[in-house]
Amino acid sequence: MEAIELIELIGRGEDSRTQFKQSQHVTNAQSLAGELVAFSNSKGGRILIGVSDLGTVTGVSSADVRRLNELLSNTATNNVRPAINPETENVPVGDKLVVVVTVREGISKPYADNTGVFWVKSGADKRRVTSREEIQRMLQSAGLVHADEVPVEDATIADVDLDHFRTFFEKHYGEPLEDGAAPLTQLLSNLNLVKAGALNLAGLLLFARNPQRRRPAFVVKAVCFVGDDPAGERYRDSEDIGGCLRDLHARTMSFLLRNLRRVQAGQGFNTEGRLEVAEAALEELVVNMLLHRDYFISAPWRVMIFDDRIELINPGALPNNLTVEHIRNGVSNVRNPLIASFATKELPYRGIGTGIRRALAAVPALWLESDHDRDLFTARIPRGPAS
Repeated sequence: MEAIELIELIGRGEDSRTQFKQSQHVTNAQSLAGELVAFSNSKGGRILIGVSDLGTVTGVSSADVRRLNELLSNTATNNVRPAINPETENVPVGDKLVVVVTVREGISKPYADNTGVFWVKSGADKRRVTSREEIQRMLQSAGLVHADEVPVEDATIADVDLDHFRTFFEKHYGEPLEDGAAPLTQLLSNLNLVKAGALNLAGLLLFARNPQRRRPAFVVKAVCFVGDDPAGERYRDSEDIGGCLRDLHARTMSFLLRNLRRVQAGQGFNTEGRLEVAEAALEELVVNMLLHRDYFISAPWRVMIFDDRIELINPGALPNNLTVEHIRNGVSNVRNPLIASFATKELPYRGIGTGIRRALAAVPALWLESDHDRDLFTARIPRGPAS
């Protein structure tokens, strides 16, 4: 790093990727480990040692350089789990020296200090991760746990809609459910939907009679507003949509279809007219919304129809390093693999990562946003003027 680049970096101040430290304050391995862990669990960043909180270059001595490099090496190896490899660079600024410590975003998340505490960045500071939900989501991002495989407390095979499961079983396995040699509990266990007698989240959402009895947050809040303001109090239609994933999909599509316009577009007077938004695009987006949300977040889906747009809002930003550009180009990352494996049989879902591309082909103006600050993914479709 050149001095001018460092000066520009200092001039922008501290943020979630840049932190200032004076050398006399970098002495404690445990405190330093927390900083390294927080950067590794977030997007990485730099610690500038020899810079005051106000952005003044105070510098470090040659003795400090030796001490700091030894402290960093020992801390990164012995106080961070799993160990990391920060990089150091000594950058002269005038007659002073600044040690620039670069910590990359970790590829083996989540990281913890040697006492087992997880840290993440919170603005320019770090914070301890204490909630079970957030720790689960960190483990999920590392592929160590999936929300759809977690057993649901108090959910048993008594919650299963037998008619639904019977139809599924007979269609895909070619024999009546009652003719199978194994009891229902064993069949569900073989399908990885039951563990120790309890339905996991996939089993609940796929085949339970009333999944919202156990997980009331997993509903679709659908509203058709008058106007373009989500804070508006006037609406044409609203519905809290519950049921299993198959029913959530069907009823959400029904809500959209009955509240969108049909345009004649040169068709005959007695012709019903073409839906203002391609139904195939809506179907792909609804499936994507249901399957790829973060199920460790206890929040509903939201479907909102305004006069100028349609918004489908999903709890959970895109996982890991997946970006909107990636999914626009067909790159996928299956967050809920067990649910996705059944979705090819229960929903109009192919499971090959091309759903968003098909939606874009049908609606080129489709706008997608992954908001990591609010932990939401939004698909927005513009609406034209009424015909």
